[in-house]
Amino acid sequence: MAVSLKRVELSNQMRSILVAVRRLAVENEAESVLILAEQPYDFSAISQFLKDVKLIVASDKPDVQRAATEDSVALVPLLDEPQTRQTQLTQALLEAIADELIKSGDKIVALYAVFERANIDTVSLINLQEHRAKLTSRDVRRLETTVPLETLRQVVDLAVEIGSEGREGKPVGALFVVGNHRKVMQLSHEQVHDPFRGYPRSERLIRSPRVRESIKELAQIDGAFVISSDGVAIAAGRILNASAENIILSKGLGARHWAAAAISKATNAVAIVVSQSTGSVRIFQNGTVVLRIEPMDRGMKWNDFDSEPPDGAD
Repeated sequence: MAVSLKRVELSNQMRSILVAVRRLAVENEAESVLILAEQPYDFSAISQFLKDVKLIVASDKPDVQRAATEDSVALVPLLDEPQTRQTQLTQALLEAIADELIKSGDKIVALYAVFERANIDTVSLINLQEHRAKLTSRDVRRLETTVPLETLRQVVDLAVEIGSEGREGKPVGALFVVGNHRKVMQLSHEQVHDPFRGYPRSERLIRSPRVRESIKELAQIDGAFVISSDGVAIAAGRILNASAENIILSKGLGARHWAAAAISKATNAVAIVVSQSTGSVRIFQNGTVVLRIEPMDRGMKWNDFDSEPPDGAD
């Protein structure tokens, strides 16, 4: 017989927040409320406060995930890794889209803790604006033809964190090429001594917090990171040699984005670029941008793109 999971009772503060959250959701026509939960609340009671507004729970805590499942609430499991709230929220939103819990044009009210990690104290209204054809989970899963979705999520999460935080207080750009790594290596050459060379596979997995921190540090060097489909860092500091002929990008995008578009078209790999100037993350497939993510402190949205040749070097 399964032991009943002890739930955290809703405090008066939490009840007041939920009343305000429902009003905010209704007045702004938000489709869902997403909670980044650190504790196993009575999610059935929370759903009653929200009434007809859909509740989504995102967490890396097993007891929270169990509570959400037992209460029949939509669940987004998160990776159990050290992350900023912004990065964690970005991951939750991306995975909720992939799981068809939300759509890219939805408005979402997000609840999470900032000052005391265990106690929810912050509310955000997030508008996932949609200016191009719908980005549904089917669009995201289409990328699995070359890259498993889990690997893509890990790299995108890392790219968004680099775009949001930079390094040592300074903005940093980066380029990742994921999948079909043998062909990518053939169409690139070494710019600097490869810092991943000689290490066993087990010490190059991008899901490892240590490897992710190393990549953040190495993002300050020129060249691309090459990641295999199964999430192994193959190389860093690679200069991409694929031809940009017949590539069309939006005005203002520079060398890093052109290189990403060209390599994605030549190899069927997925290329992910972090803009140093804005922190924006763009995902390229088959030579075109299929997804754009803005840093969470600047809002998160997917946009249309013009088709004029770019100037600049970013």
